[in-house]
Amino acid sequence: MFDMYQGFAAYKKWDFEMLNYTPAEYGGLHHAAAQIAGENVYRHLKHEGGTHRVQRIPEVGLSSRMQRIHTGTMTVIILPQPVEVDVSIDPNELRVDTFRSRGAGGQSVNTTDSAVRIVHLPSGITAECQQTRSQLKNRETAMRVLKARLYQSLMSKETEQKDFARKQQVGTRSQSERIRTYNFSQDRVTDHRNGYICRDIKEFMRGGEALDDLITGVLEEAEREALLDLVADSRSSAYSPAD
Repeated sequence: MFDMYQGFAAYKKWDFEMLNYTPAEYGGLHHAAAQIAGENVYRHLKHEGGTHRVQRIPEVGLSSRMQRIHTGTMTVIILPQPVEVDVSIDPNELRVDTFRSRGAGGQSVNTTDSAVRIVHLPSGITAECQQTRSQLKNRETAMRVLKARLYQSLMSKETEQKDFARKQQVGTRSQSERIRTYNFSQDRVTDHRNGYICRDIKEFMRGGEALDDLITGVLEEAEREALLDLVADSRSSAYSPAD
């Protein structure tokens, strides 16, 4: 899936900068982070955040009768990256750890402690970078990511009360559970928000036109719902008693 989003960035002619790529010791990917820059990036990708479910038959050499579908999940997090994030951070509230970059199987990639992890102690928010051999550059990148996450946290707190009040009255259309299922054994991708189905999973995972069609459909539906909410709010305000 990480390759899928990298392919989508290339398809949209966006800049894709890998910030962190940590393989799992048992194979595959444990977690990764990237920064994507280009025209309307956040507008197109913000609805990709959520839980994605993958159903597949592991390649373990079992006979067809013994094969079982394995279901796993992964979380995609999309954070906006303003040109300049106005977040005040007290250096005394930070813990900066340095360590050696890790590769597949857990072996060290670099011989120096160039990887950097920064922890904002009051909030527990963490950011790390291990993509270059320069500790200074990794620290600058990690700090940029940390500011974006703190900014997102602050924005969420500011809108939490208003959103809660609205959801209590009109409900919520958001999908807190899985948003999409990738079923490799049935060669099918299903988006659970708008019912989109793609029956060529390999093509979809290339991150080209098929993914673009899905994202466009989800975006248009979300914008229609936002417009309806805005109209409903304006009508509610029009009939509210004056202060």
